[in-house]
Amino acid sequence: MSVHRLCVFCGASMPADPRFREGATLLGTSIGKAGLELVYGGGRVGLMGIVADAALAAGAPVIGVIPHDLNDREIGHPGLTRLVVVDDMQDRKRQMFALSDAVAVLPGGLGTLDEAFEALTLRQLHYNNKPIVLVDIDGFWAPLVALIDHLIAQGFVMPDARALFRVVGRIEDVVPACFPEGAGSLAATP
Repeated sequence: MSVHRLCVFCGASMPADPRFREGATLLGTSIGKAGLELVYGGGRVGLMGIVADAALAAGAPVIGVIPHDLNDREIGHPGLTRLVVVDDMQDRKRQMFALSDAVAVLPGGLGTLDEAFEALTLRQLHYNNKPIVLVDIDGFWAPLVALIDHLIAQGFVMPDARALFRVVGRIEDVVPACFPEGAGSLAATP
Protein backbone atom coordinates (compact mmCIF):
# COMPACT_ATOMS: atom_id res chain seq x y z
CA MET A 1 0.00 0.00 0.00
CA SER A 2 1.42 3.37 -0.98
CA VAL A 3 1.36 6.35 1.36
CA HIS A 4 0.90 9.82 -0.02
CA ARG A 5 2.28 13.07 1.18
CA LEU A 6 0.50 16.34 1.78
CA CYS A 7 2.68 19.43 1.90
CA VAL A 8 1.36 22.09 4.26
CA PHE A 9 2.54 25.67 3.93
CA CYS A 10 1.75 27.79 7.01
CA GLY A 11 3.03 30.44 9.35
CA ALA A 12 5.96 30.09 11.73
CA SER A 13 4.34 32.71 13.96
CA MET A 14 1.77 32.03 16.64
CA PRO A 15 -1.42 33.77 15.54
CA ALA A 16 -3.59 35.61 18.03
CA ASP A 17 -6.77 34.10 16.57
CA PRO A 18 -7.40 30.69 18.17
CA ARG A 19 -9.31 29.51 15.09
CA PHE A 20 -6.05 29.35 13.14
CA ARG A 21 -4.39 27.27 15.85
CA GLU A 22 -7.44 24.98 16.02
CA GLY A 23 -7.40 24.63 12.23
CA ALA A 24 -3.73 23.60 12.23
CA THR A 25 -4.43 21.01 14.93
CA LEU A 26 -7.41 19.61 13.04
CA LEU A 27 -5.48 19.45 9.77
CA GLY A 28 -2.56 17.61 11.36
CA THR A 29 -4.98 15.17 12.98
CA SER A 30 -6.85 14.62 9.71
CA ILE A 31 -3.58 13.89 7.89
CA GLY A 32 -2.84 11.12 10.39
CA LYS A 33 -6.39 9.74 10.28
CA ALA A 34 -6.29 9.66 6.46
CA GLY A 35 -3.07 7.63 6.50
CA LEU A 36 -1.08 10.38 4.83
CA GLU A 37 2.39 11.73 5.52
CA LEU A 38 2.95 15.40 6.29
CA VAL A 39 5.65 17.41 4.53
CA TYR A 40 6.21 20.90 5.94
CA GLY A 41 8.84 23.52 6.77
CA GLY A 42 10.43 21.63 9.66
CA GLY A 43 9.84 24.22 12.38
CA ARG A 44 8.66 23.65 15.93
CA VAL A 45 7.14 27.13 16.24
CA GLY A 46 3.85 28.74 15.22
CA LEU A 47 1.30 26.95 13.09
CA MET A 48 4.13 24.82 11.69
CA GLY A 49 4.80 23.28 15.08
CA ILE A 50 1.09 22.82 15.78
CA VAL A 51 0.34 20.99 12.53
CA ALA A 52 3.43 18.78 12.93
CA ASP A 53 2.67 17.89 16.56
CA ALA A 54 -0.96 17.05 15.72
CA ALA A 55 0.06 14.88 12.75
CA LEU A 56 2.63 13.03 14.85
CA ALA A 57 0.08 12.50 17.64
CA ALA A 58 -2.33 11.05 15.06
CA GLY A 59 0.30 8.58 13.87
CA ALA A 60 1.39 10.29 10.66
CA PRO A 61 5.00 10.23 9.55
CA VAL A 62 6.23 13.83 9.35
CA ILE A 63 9.01 15.09 7.08
CA GLY A 64 10.34 18.55 7.82
CA VAL A 65 12.53 20.53 5.43
CA ILE A 66 14.47 23.41 6.96
CA PRO A 67 17.45 25.58 6.00
CA HIS A 68 20.50 24.96 8.18
CA ASP A 69 20.59 28.52 9.54
CA LEU A 70 17.02 28.22 10.88
CA ASN A 71 17.76 24.77 12.26
CA ASP A 72 20.92 26.11 13.92
CA ARG A 73 18.84 28.77 15.68
CA GLU A 74 16.96 25.90 17.37
CA ILE A 75 13.78 26.43 15.38
CA GLY A 76 13.92 22.93 13.88
CA HIS A 77 11.46 20.41 15.31
CA PRO A 78 13.42 17.71 17.18
CA GLY A 79 10.70 15.03 17.15
CA LEU A 80 10.05 14.49 13.45
CA THR A 81 10.17 11.23 11.56
CA ARG A 82 12.72 12.84 9.24
CA LEU A 83 14.29 16.29 9.17
CA VAL A 84 15.92 17.32 5.89
CA VAL A 85 18.38 20.17 6.36
CA VAL A 86 19.02 22.19 3.21
CA ASP A 87 21.16 25.16 2.21
CA ASP A 88 18.57 27.91 1.80
CA MET A 89 14.91 28.84 1.39
CA GLN A 90 14.93 28.07 -2.34
CA ASP A 91 16.15 24.52 -1.63
CA ARG A 92 13.51 24.21 1.07
CA LYS A 93 10.66 25.04 -1.30
CA ARG A 94 12.07 22.79 -4.00
CA GLN A 95 12.43 19.83 -1.61
CA MET A 96 9.04 20.30 0.04
CA PHE A 97 7.31 20.43 -3.31
CA ALA A 98 9.28 17.48 -4.73
CA LEU A 99 8.45 15.30 -1.71
CA SER A 100 4.70 15.96 -1.85
CA ASP A 101 1.70 14.88 -3.90
CA ALA A 102 -0.53 17.86 -3.05
CA VAL A 103 -0.34 21.21 -1.24
CA ALA A 104 -2.56 22.74 1.43
CA VAL A 105 -1.99 26.37 2.43
CA LEU A 106 -3.00 27.37 5.96
CA PRO A 107 -2.85 30.99 7.14
CA GLY A 108 0.62 32.47 7.27
CA GLY A 109 2.79 35.45 6.42
CA LEU A 110 5.21 36.44 3.69
CA GLY A 111 6.97 33.07 3.60
CA THR A 112 3.66 31.27 3.22
CA LEU A 113 2.67 33.64 0.41
CA ASP A 114 6.01 33.01 -1.30
CA GLU A 115 5.54 29.26 -1.09
CA ALA A 116 1.93 29.41 -2.30
CA PHE A 117 2.71 31.68 -5.25
CA GLU A 118 5.65 29.54 -6.32
CA ALA A 119 3.45 26.42 -6.24
CA LEU A 120 0.76 28.23 -8.26
CA THR A 121 3.31 29.51 -10.77
CA LEU A 122 4.84 26.06 -11.26
CA ARG A 123 1.39 24.63 -11.86
CA GLN A 124 0.46 27.46 -14.25
CA LEU A 125 3.63 26.78 -16.26
CA HIS A 126 2.75 23.04 -16.39
CA TYR A 127 5.76 21.90 -14.39
CA ASN A 128 3.32 19.79 -12.38
CA ASN A 129 -0.36 19.16 -11.84
CA LYS A 130 -0.38 18.77 -8.07
CA PRO A 131 -3.57 19.90 -6.34
CA ILE A 132 -3.25 23.18 -4.42
CA VAL A 133 -5.83 24.02 -1.76
CA LEU A 134 -6.14 27.31 0.11
CA VAL A 135 -7.55 26.59 3.58
CA ASP A 136 -9.71 29.67 4.05
CA ILE A 137 -10.23 29.64 7.81
CA ASP A 138 -12.61 32.49 8.68
CA GLY A 139 -12.07 34.16 5.28
CA PHE A 140 -8.29 34.49 5.74
CA TRP A 141 -7.50 33.92 2.05
CA ALA A 142 -10.45 35.94 0.65
CA PRO A 143 -8.25 39.03 0.01
CA LEU A 144 -5.73 36.86 -1.88
CA VAL A 145 -8.46 35.33 -4.03
CA ALA A 146 -9.81 38.85 -4.68
CA LEU A 147 -6.31 39.95 -5.72
CA ILE A 148 -6.01 37.04 -8.15
CA ASP A 149 -9.43 37.93 -9.57
CA HIS A 150 -8.22 41.54 -9.92
CA LEU A 151 -5.08 40.39 -11.75
CA ILE A 152 -7.29 38.38 -14.10
CA ALA A 153 -9.61 41.37 -14.68
CA GLN A 154 -6.61 43.59 -15.49
CA GLY A 155 -5.25 41.07 -18.01
CA PHE A 156 -2.06 40.19 -16.14
CA VAL A 157 -3.21 36.65 -15.41
CA MET A 158 -5.15 34.33 -17.70
CA PRO A 159 -8.74 33.58 -16.58
CA ASP A 160 -7.96 29.88 -16.21
CA ALA A 161 -5.65 30.74 -13.30
CA ARG A 162 -8.63 30.36 -10.94
CA ALA A 163 -8.60 26.66 -11.84
CA LEU A 164 -5.05 26.28 -10.52
CA PHE A 165 -6.28 26.05 -6.94
CA ARG A 166 -9.31 25.28 -4.82
CA VAL A 167 -10.52 27.16 -1.79
CA VAL A 168 -12.06 25.28 1.14
CA GLY A 169 -13.49 26.82 4.27
CA ARG A 170 -13.57 23.68 6.41
CA ILE A 171 -10.64 21.56 7.52
CA GLU A 172 -12.71 18.43 6.83
CA ASP A 173 -12.66 19.34 3.13
CA VAL A 174 -8.87 19.63 2.77
CA VAL A 175 -7.91 15.97 2.31
CA PRO A 176 -10.79 15.22 -0.12
CA ALA A 177 -9.91 18.38 -2.10
CA CYS A 178 -6.24 17.37 -2.29
CA PHE A 179 -6.95 13.72 -3.03
CA PRO A 180 -10.37 13.60 -4.73
CA GLU A 181 -9.93 9.96 -5.76
CA GLY A 182 -8.79 8.98 -2.28
CA ALA A 183 -5.29 9.01 -0.81
CA GLY A 184 -4.49 5.56 -2.22
CA SER A 185 -5.16 6.57 -5.82
CA LEU A 186 -1.94 8.46 -6.55
CA ALA A 187 1.45 7.04 -7.36
CA ALA A 188 3.72 7.22 -4.34
CA THR A 189 6.32 9.94 -4.17
CA PRO A 190 9.87 8.70 -3.51
